[in-house]
Amino acid sequence: QLQLVESGGGLVQPGGSLRLSCSASGFTLDYYVIGWFRQAPGKEREGVSCINSSGDNTYYVDSVKGRFTISRDNAKKTVYLQMNSLKPEDTAVYYCAARNDLLLRQCRPNDMHFWGKGTLVTVST
Repeated sequence: QLQLVESGGGLVQPGGSLRLSCSASGFTLDYYVIGWFRQAPGKEREGVSCINSSGDNTYYVDSVKGRFTISRDNAKKTVYLQMNSLKPEDTAVYYCAARNDLLLRQCRPNDMHFWGKGTLVTVST
């Protein structure tokens, strides 16, 4: 059974940090592009960051560049999203998703093959 499980969300003050983890099971992570996506209330789901299968090519949406870092440990079957200098507008449910591909082509929700259930990140005083 192909499964992705997110963890690490929570409540944080503006300017704070969180690290999200996406744990994979039921498949070999090495052959998959992984992405982090988010959806705020009343908004469409957007691609935050994606990483290719080997971890040497990444994408970030402009609004998080310089603040978020995506990384992966294929041996641990885990992908991370380090989020620093968080802003209230980062508040959303964060999802990880996988696409059976070695190359990072796009970072769009419709390109992904399966999803985790999400973890809520709230940035507020």
